[in-house]
Parts: sequence; C-alpha cells; structure tokens
Amino acid sequence: MTKDTRFDDLHIETLAVRAAVERSQYGENSEALYLTSGYVQPTAESAARRFAGDEEGYTYGRYGNPTVSSMEMRLAALEGTEAAMGTASGMSAILMMCMGLLKAGDHVVCSRSMFGSTIKLIGSDLAKFGVESSFVSQTDLNEWQAAVRPNTRLLFAETPTNPLTEVCDIQGLADIAHNAGALFAVDNCFATPALQRPVAMGADIITHSGTKYLDGQGRVMAGALCASQQMITEKFLPVLKSGGMTLAPFNAWVVLKGLETLDLRMRAQSARAQILAEWLEKHPAVARVHYPGLASHSQHDLAMRQMSGLGGAVLSFDVKANGPEQSRQRAFHILDQMQMLSLSTNLGDTKTLVAHPASTSHGRLTEAQRQAAGIGQGLIRVAVGLEYPQDVQKDLSRGLDTL
Repeated sequence: MTKDTRFDDLHIETLAVRAAVERSQYGENSEALYLTSGYVQPTAESAARRFAGDEEGYTYGRYGNPTVSSMEMRLAALEGTEAAMGTASGMSAILMMCMGLLKAGDHVVCSRSMFGSTIKLIGSDLAKFGVESSFVSQTDLNEWQAAVRPNTRLLFAETPTNPLTEVCDIQGLADIAHNAGALFAVDNCFATPALQRPVAMGADIITHSGTKYLDGQGRVMAGALCASQQMITEKFLPVLKSGGMTLAPFNAWVVLKGLETLDLRMRAQSARAQILAEWLEKHPAVARVHYPGLASHSQHDLAMRQMSGLGGAVLSFDVKANGPEQSRQRAFHILDQMQMLSLSTNLGDTKTLVAHPASTSHGRLTEAQRQAAGIGQGLIRVAVGLEYPQDVQKDLSRGLDTL
C-alpha cells in the first residue's frame, strides 16, 4: 500500500495509532475489518482497468484488501518506507522477496547467524532452482565483502540475530551491497521500527514476521515486506498474485491493532530484558549471556547507536557444563523446572517465552551448521514479556539453582 501524505511529519507514536486507510462512510474510529473474498465492480470497463493495474481499486481477495492495506500503510509509515506488502507469515515474506528479486544463476550473501528456517530456505530450497548463496560472519564486514561476486544480487542480514543477538553494521553492509550493484535487506523482527529503522541507515528492503512483536500477543501469523513503491509494485505484487502468500484480513487487523502499542511494549520489554540479562550474568550456573544491552556484548556500542539506546526484548544464555551431552541435560532441566514461564519457540509475546534453539528453531540444521552459527546444546533463549522481572527470575531460578 502506498505511503499516505496525510501522515507526513508525524512522530512514530502518532503514526502507530493513526496511519490507516480513510474511514468508510460510516465514520468508524477503530479501523474496519473487511471480511470479503471478492469485490463488486462499478462497470465492466472499470473492472478491466483495475485488473490490468491501470486504475486504483480492489479486485480479488488474493490481491488486496482494505484492512490489509491499513496494516501495510501503518507499517510503512513506521519503517519510513514508501510502501509495504503484507504476507501470510514472516517466512513467506522472505520467500516473496527472493522470488521477486532472484533467478537461477544469481547469488545471495547472508549471515550464517540467520534464523534457521531462513538458512534452510536460501541455502537449500532455493539452491534447487539455481540460486547460489554464501553464508558469512554476521559481524565481519571483510567476510561480507570477500563473499561478493559479479552475480551477487542481494545481501541479507537480521539484526539482532536469533538467538545469539549478534548485531550487524547496517550502514557498512548497505555500502558493500550498493558498491556491488546489489540490494541490501534487513530482517527487523527483533528490534522493530520502535527501536531501529534500517532504511534510514541505507537498507533497501525490510522483512518482518508480524507474528512476533508487530502483533505482540502471540495471536496470529503474519509477515511483511517494506520497500520502495516501485519495488513493491513491480517485483513483489506479481509474486503475490501468482503465489498467493496473502495475508488474511483478520490477521492483518490483529497486527494493525498490535502496532498501536508497539513502541510502549518494546520499551517496557527491553527494560525488563536488561534487568534479567544483568541478573543472569551474575548467576554462578551461567557461562555467558548474549544481550546487546550488556556492556560485555561485543557489539554493545554499535547496538546502542542503531537501536535507540536499548537492547531489545530477546536474550540468550549458555549454561555451564562439560560437553554437549551435559549441556543439553542441564538446559532441559532448567526448562522442565519452570512453573510459570512458557516453553515455546515463538517470541514477541507479552508472556515471557523460553526455548532451546538447538532442538527446536535450529533443529533442522546440521550439527556443523549449528556450530558455525554458535548454537550450542546448552543455549537457552528467553523472549522477555511484561511480567514483573523478579517473578521471571524466580521461575528460572528453580532450574538454575538446582543444577
């Protein structure tokens, strides 16, 4: 959906509650939910022009919906892009990006610390169709530069990463991509536009899993791409029409409502994550805490510059152990002793969610891929919610204190 000039010069907190399609004739204050698969056309000639793309108007549910347009407009306003496109999930957004931009013989450079499903999609699934890929260190600009080839079309990173919270230099990678005639895409799922706007630092495309913080309460599946109007219209819309990665109107409406509290939630959850990270760093059973808000994080200064001075709401930690087998046993012990926190692989909920990445989100990777990404058997990821911080500490202590 195209950026609306009505919302120029408004602050992000205002955009989060005001950016949307115009009200209907009924004057609703809360954005309407349009549940329809088709649209009645005023004339046959108008229908022909709309299906050809020569006239504005909705034609079929797979191609667009006013509720979805509202979500797209609001997210684009928050990210500072001309347009956005909603999709059925975060992974479908990444698939749409790749299908819209790449062909057989093209090359992609990605961080090896990307989400496990992203690594599999780009490194394995797209390889079957002739798309080449290289996976490099998230943090080493020299490795990114060295991996660039004449056929490189896309550089893709998430920052911070899942689950080790590694941060990439957005401006540095944008410069590498653009100097090579390639595009640079950023998965902004962890930071969200409440903390970080990658386009302002040189990125061309933003991908989102709306399932996470954009919704914020673990209710629906959703995804999105944010980019220029030309890219959305010429590269991604044709893929949506043919491939059907369509975002359901109800899910779009839920995310639209979630965006209204995004800034408040991200700041509150980041503050709680900071408290938890500092507590875990002092616990005798913890070997290391991964969290950008800690001064011990190797990219703390860069993260604070890029993420509005906050570390985000996700952290991970390694338990102390001797070898992979004991590490797994100890991690499972901590998870099984929890009485309040949710053992769940999702993130972005108001409830704190705890997971074991090596056996869940990164379970489909080979052991070599997991080791390359730094995902050990003793690693536990915590997506911090809105509970009272000491209650979260108490629940984790049940396992940590009894190892």
